[in-house]
Amino acid sequence: MLGFNLPGRLVRIARIARTLVAYDAFEALRLPDLSPMAARLAARLRRRDLPQRPGQRLALALAELGPGFVKLGQVLSTRADLVGEAVAGDLTDLQDQVPPFAFAEIEATLEREFGRPLAELYTSIDRTAIAAASIAQVHFAVALDGREVAVKVLRPGVEAAFARDVDLLAWFAALAERFVPSLRRLKPQAVVETLAQTVRLEMDLRLEAAACDELAQNFKDDAEFRVPKVDWTRTAKRVLTTERVIGIPIDEREKLIEAGHDPQAIVAKAARAFFRQVFRDGYFHADMHPGNMFVAADGALVAVDFGIMGRIDRPTRIVLADMLAGFLNQNYRQVAEVHFRAGFVPASQDVGAFAQAARAIAEPILGLPLEQISLARLLAQLFEVTEQFQMETQPQLLLLQKSMLVCEGVGRALDPHINMWTLARPLIEDWMLANRGPLARLGFGSEALLARLEDLPGLVANLDRAAAQIAGGGVRLHPDTLAAFGAGRQAPRWPWLAAGLVAGALAVWLFR
Repeated sequence: MLGFNLPGRLVRIARIARTLVAYDAFEALRLPDLSPMAARLAARLRRRDLPQRPGQRLALALAELGPGFVKLGQVLSTRADLVGEAVAGDLTDLQDQVPPFAFAEIEATLEREFGRPLAELYTSIDRTAIAAASIAQVHFAVALDGREVAVKVLRPGVEAAFARDVDLLAWFAALAERFVPSLRRLKPQAVVETLAQTVRLEMDLRLEAAACDELAQNFKDDAEFRVPKVDWTRTAKRVLTTERVIGIPIDEREKLIEAGHDPQAIVAKAARAFFRQVFRDGYFHADMHPGNMFVAADGALVAVDFGIMGRIDRPTRIVLADMLAGFLNQNYRQVAEVHFRAGFVPASQDVGAFAQAARAIAEPILGLPLEQISLARLLAQLFEVTEQFQMETQPQLLLLQKSMLVCEGVGRALDPHINMWTLARPLIEDWMLANRGPLARLGFGSEALLARLEDLPGLVANLDRAAAQIAGGGVRLHPDTLAAFGAGRQAPRWPWLAAGLVAGALAVWLFR
């Protein structure tokens, strides 16, 4: 933690609570009803000019609380299992936009990162940002060799600012789980840890450059989907330089038609690119909203912004394929057995009951006209219902489901009369045959067996070492280790105790 400042944290928590009350955001978080006294106070603080949907009110509250909470909202937008499909959908539109910082800071960062004057890095650089967010902003520039590039630079002091927000949220989440049992369902500590991991990755632009480069390698021979090249000589921890993308945003349908592009062909390319990322490569762009996807003059799709990526291993891809096949064939027993076989649902649960729940979810969706069927909505509702079956959260599938939802939205905006997944059906069928046919199953089983055999010598060696230690008198701990255990027991706990009592009293007053 960054240092324990109890009064400051309690003031900050009070401000957060007041903002959530003002926007009537408790409903979106599915919190319990307020106590009568707290409800009367909330009625006085509540704003009157609010959108009707709870998710929209929560988005406004988080935007007012600042960049760290905007990121929290974006994390929650991938957790329909926690906040519900409607609220998650409203949080998808939460924009991370703030006023740009001064160009003098851009120049100072570039010269500090590369140890050279700006004139030795770029022939020219636009002083006006083309995009500004809470973590970084982007400027167009011209490299020394004449190439047009985009330069992304972290905000000054952004690491410390986000560390403070994440630290506060982690502290508050721990108290919430301890003193308000009804909030444990939302898994606040796990959500904050996801936020922390996301922000840590976004704070090092070398990692985004690596993600961009990996995706580019996966599509190096693909004429339909492109990724800008990374300029590694002008990329560092706080700076990312890539090839400049020139194209039309994918959601500007009229401009695309005027430029001679066929919307249905664009949807088909998007579906194929998404399928290849998920099933062929197991590595996908997880933030493919319209602002991050462009259509080039030759019709190719070009992606930008690689701060959020998803990765799915081969066994999980197999599970996902079998699950979707079961749904599309209306074989709900297969859907249930896939979940149990993968270990997503404990063996103590009832397979038949799970199959019945899957049927209840799928039939209303699969009964719609073809162009209205949403696989993303199907998965979202499945994740909501499976809580009662003690299904463990699968973060990689939640991120995938959210990405599918965004892709479907883009596809419907371009051509509401087609279903993007049917356009990718030939690829899906070929992949299923190659990866789920008899020969593929035999090959996959042989690979697993060989991997186990390769581990066998190491396992035997470990057993020999353990037997030798036991025969020689057992395993001993170093005196310093024992002393550290003793010191840990004696660490002062009064700050946590005091904060816990205050948080517990506040929770009792608010929700009872």
